[in-house]
Amino acid sequence: MAGSMLSIGECMVELMQAEAGLLRKGYAGDTFNTAYYARLFLPSDWTVEYLTAVGTDLVSSEMLAFIESTGVGTTHIPRIEGRMPGLYMIHLKDGERSFSYWRSTSAAKLLADDPDRLRAVIEAADVVFFSGITLAILSPNAVETLLSELRRTKAGGKRIVFDPNIRPRLWDDAARMRATIEAGARAATMVLPSYDDEATHFGDASIDATIERYRALGAENVAVKAGANGVTLQFGRDERRHIPAAPVSRVVDTTSAGDSFNGSFLARLAAGDSPADAAAFAARVAAAVIGHHGALVAREKLMVDQID
Repeated sequence: MAGSMLSIGECMVELMQAEAGLLRKGYAGDTFNTAYYARLFLPSDWTVEYLTAVGTDLVSSEMLAFIESTGVGTTHIPRIEGRMPGLYMIHLKDGERSFSYWRSTSAAKLLADDPDRLRAVIEAADVVFFSGITLAILSPNAVETLLSELRRTKAGGKRIVFDPNIRPRLWDDAARMRATIEAGARAATMVLPSYDDEATHFGDASIDATIERYRALGAENVAVKAGANGVTLQFGRDERRHIPAAPVSRVVDTTSAGDSFNGSFLARLAAGDSPADAAAFAARVAAAVIGHHGALVAREKLMVDQID
């Protein structure tokens, strides 16, 4: 059955390591990465739209052209004079990554400043995805504008999906970070947390504790990602299920492991897979993605036939 997915957040200029000490330019960001992988694996009768904001500069134009080239729609992205995309650089050591960021004039910080546009775009979608990074870059007033629309949409019966994706460097106060993450979860029907983040910042003693905390906040469905320890699912009243991680032949770059899981998981759910089957497929995608450099890996490099 046809449908539409909307992902809300920030796409940035990405500088990644290349051969001979050179850097390669790309475009990525957690919510765009999720949209990209969802588009790769969603049925052809589904559309995927991205909501951010960009500037009127050349780099913004190049970014929009790139997003469109992936099959993700840019119809609702405003262009704001005097603003530019943010930029980040990936530093890799033994396959693990760290980042440097330049985003003080990021246009994406203003993505929720037009309430009428925001409502129209969200109302047009069947599935809406956002993250803790989306909330972290917005002003407090814009956060409330976005969450108010998402709560209203959730009450109307649509699927609202939230990845807490906790990045403390983006927050000026740890207590405000935790409170805003919890507010994000209250606006969602499904939460996709990473256990290491939850244990570190919320003190969860177990994956079960993470599931119960987010269920208590109003999320009917929770999928807790735990890296090499797989994924634990609680969907409605179904029995809690653990899905093992897929084997990884070589770890090159873990930049988009969680995002690729999110996008392919949501795509398979939309296609009608059971949560367990969707999670197993998404685990195989994530295992393939981390064998390549950069956040976005081309479909042909993922050897999709083998993943299926």
